[in-house]
Amino acid sequence: MPKTLPAAISLTTLALTTGLLSTPPAQAAPDDPAALAAPMAVAPYLYNGWGSPPSPTTITNATGVKYFTLAFVLSNGYCNPQWDGGRALTGGVDQRTIDTVRSGGGDVVPSFGGWSGNKLESYCSSAGELAAAYQKVISAFGLKAIDIDLEADAYDSPTVQQRTVDALKKVKADNPGLKVYVTIGTGQNGPDTSLINRAAGAGLTVDAWTIMPFNFGGNGQNMGELSVRAAEGLKNALKSAYGYGDDQAYRSMGISSMNGITDQNETVTVNDFRTMLAYAQQHHLARLTFWSVNRDRPCTGGPADSCSGVNQSDWDFTRVFAGYTG
Repeated sequence: MPKTLPAAISLTTLALTTGLLSTPPAQAAPDDPAALAAPMAVAPYLYNGWGSPPSPTTITNATGVKYFTLAFVLSNGYCNPQWDGGRALTGGVDQRTIDTVRSGGGDVVPSFGGWSGNKLESYCSSAGELAAAYQKVISAFGLKAIDIDLEADAYDSPTVQQRTVDALKKVKADNPGLKVYVTIGTGQNGPDTSLINRAAGAGLTVDAWTIMPFNFGGNGQNMGELSVRAAEGLKNALKSAYGYGDDQAYRSMGISSMNGITDQNETVTVNDFRTMLAYAQQHHLARLTFWSVNRDRPCTGGPADSCSGVNQSDWDFTRVFAGYTG
């Protein structure tokens, strides 16, 4: 995800799945776009930490999207999960968000990690402890999916990478049917392959390897086209690591973009989202998401990361990805 910085520093900080289909859309008509969409693949990030969090009900009513990736679960300085490393796991604003989303017929995918803060992957001392921390969140909310957003110092450490792989193997074994998404950064030609190769070597498969194609030197370039190029690099990495054919690789990967002006002043437009949507439709990607619904609004002088920085109407980016049919 983008870097989380103090609100006074930037209007475009922070950054970045699939949702899950716990219940089908209620009695949706065949020509209802929400009935045709792929809710298991479209779950944009919602961040309660700051940036004037929008109501998920408002977004659902406007776009039909019912699934949200809820950021971020971090360490409280020990191997103990809390929202942003400081808000209680249950009973607070994040619990209320989950209850609201579920009452509307959708569900959430808690995201562990992100760019900033203390990562459980680093603060837990063993794979067993990390798996137990993941399990605490899974059990607290009866989760059907989780997102591991491995970035910055956590990604850069081979020890932390291996700990994460081993912990996820245990979590998958202990929770049959749980969807596991892994989100990582990327270059313009595809991601670093160290974590993918480590996972394949350990026998870990995940439901979607998801790249974040932004903050990678795309200033002044077409970010839709660059995102597709990076995704093709991910496909090739998965083919090499797992021995997949093209179709299986595509169905095991995803894109998590950033709408509007990125931390590196790249511009991701609504048309760029349409380019990504067309690519996802063509190849049946497992995940199509973005950071974040907090930013999916025009700027009117609100708090940092409460708007995109580009010309748009409320929820334009969400509406594009809501059309994904899987």
